[in-house]
Amino acid sequence: MWLRILGKGRVQQQAIDELEAFPQNNPLRSKAIDLLLNLKTTLEFNQNIDEEDRDLIMRLSPIYEQKLAEVKQEGIQEGIQEGIQEGIQEGIQEGIQAERRNVIENFLRVRFGSLDAELRRITEVLLALSPEEFTPLLLQLSKEELLNRFL
Repeated sequence: MWLRILGKGRVQQQAIDELEAFPQNNPLRSKAIDLLLNLKTTLEFNQNIDEEDRDLIMRLSPIYEQKLAEVKQEGIQEGIQEGIQEGIQEGIQEGIQAERRNVIENFLRVRFGSLDAELRRITEVLLALSPEEFTPLLLQLSKEELLNRFL
């Protein structure tokens, strides 16, 4: 097929028609179209273009536009998938952060009877620590020691 595409006239037109008739997901179609588009680009930069080459460029232009649309659609789909993945990751992180906040606040309530404004302020600082770091502090330090240490 590739040799017929590189041919001239009717043989070339029939080969391009056959190529266009291949299913979209056919790997031979995709590779041949890539080669055709390279040929189109090469012909466009050639300064001595004859009438047949001009016709070939015109014949390949819709294929080129279709390929651009396919690539654009693939890019959009990839972007959507990446956005979904990032959204999921952010949601997971926010969920983990909210759960850690609940653990710290509940621990402070149980330990000190209530969660006043001062204890709420140190919650933010404690969230920056890992559970391995904040758990011993919450177990061992008094309210005054926690406030002095983190405010």
